[in-house]
Amino acid sequence: MKILSCGITDIGQRRQRNEDSYLVNDKLGLYIVADGMGGHAGGEFASKIAVSTVEEIIRGEDREKSHIPGENILDTPSPETVDEKKIQGDAQERLKDAINRAGNMIVRRAYEEPELKGMGTTATVMLVADDKAYIAHVGDSRAYCVRAGNIIQITEDHSLVHEQLKSGLITEEEAKTHQLKNIITRSVGGQEEVEVDTIVWQLEKGDAYLLCSDGLSNMLEDPEIQNIITQYDVEQAARELVDLANDRGGDDNITLILLKVVSA
Repeated sequence: MKILSCGITDIGQRRQRNEDSYLVNDKLGLYIVADGMGGHAGGEFASKIAVSTVEEIIRGEDREKSHIPGENILDTPSPETVDEKKIQGDAQERLKDAINRAGNMIVRRAYEEPELKGMGTTATVMLVADDKAYIAHVGDSRAYCVRAGNIIQITEDHSLVHEQLKSGLITEEEAKTHQLKNIITRSVGGQEEVEVDTIVWQLEKGDAYLLCSDGLSNMLEDPEIQNIITQYDVEQAARELVDLANDRGGDDNITLILLKVVSA
């Protein structure tokens, strides 16, 4: 798969500090968005720890400390030994393990520096291998797919408002402006182990993928996101999305990674 990529982060209009972090590693096929939280710069530390730890483990630098045995999940086995379900399962377990090891690092850092107590982060991770995307997710940062004129939210928000929406307690319109919309129900570093959602997604030529913090998704409607991604090339679309979020008020830090699959 040939993929064009662009990552961008912006402090927004109302925050004094950018607590988001992101990673674009085309060589590994690894893409991460993390939205940190916590006072005294704790959110900034948490998101950076999450991004760097996940990258190290997926790269294999920390393989001896990982709970997943065997070769790097990016290594291509010979055709006669291919077990597709095992490959997919190993990839998902490696991502879960990486995110939870990042959580352990955040908890340890907060223990060593009490002023950082309570820090944590979201994590939305996408690993591309062959024609598959392996997505791991904690929190309310999102992964989207734009395909054949449609936008699909791949991930599910781990937030109090989303739980209320699923339970039928509030409507979608009420959810958009709910005063508790920023409260998440899962975070990396909130505890030593967190439940990580994983998804295996089939890539197709012409697809576009967006990973973003809620500083973007809270300010734009999904059809607006789709229109911009469809209309512009990767770099210009990324800039247009950030600019529009800032034009709407830029209430939070804005971070996104945009990918386009240009050939199989």
